[in-house]
Amino acid sequence: MELIQNTPDLSAYLAADEVIDHDNPRVRETAARLAKEADDSYAYARLAYEFVRDTIPHSQDSGDPRVTWRASDVLEQRTGICYAKAHALAALLRAEDIPTALCYQRFDVVHGLVAVRFNGAWHRQDPRGNKPGVNAQFSLEGEQLAFTPDPRAHEMDHPVLYAEPHPAVIEALKAATDRPHLWRTLPTAL
Repeated sequence: MELIQNTPDLSAYLAADEVIDHDNPRVRETAARLAKEADDSYAYARLAYEFVRDTIPHSQDSGDPRVTWRASDVLEQRTGICYAKAHALAALLRAEDIPTALCYQRFDVVHGLVAVRFNGAWHRQDPRGNKPGVNAQFSLEGEQLAFTPDPRAHEMDHPVLYAEPHPAVIEALKAATDRPHLWRTLPTAL
């Protein structure tokens, strides 16, 4: 699948905004701490990915009713669904000048992940969190995502790489009073 930037300006994939708030002190401190352990940007990207995947539980898996959407809130509250975890990872990567896009897959609902740009190409990564039946890994050599769409079930990978979270995702996250409410209003298409 060919990944398509929704803007040709690569600097858009480094920008901070209300959601990917990598200018927030909590995000900056976490990024600086992780960067101390890395020899280069590739090692940093892997560390940031593993940090989000492994230390921030997916709220559905953990039963946490809180809904987070802003990267700094995900890091502070240590919870989030796939979109929120993708926002946190994007902020940590952008904080260290690694172009990062938000991208999506469609299953029964839309699933969120990221793509990082290394060696002139985009590489999708899924920080959702592993569990039995899910073994997502950081890789630039070939995707190892949490889920693989089944076209026979009308599931699909969306090829668009967004510089900002999709508005339907943010609308659902911001409007949710808790995770059970969010589950009833998750986007089913983009």
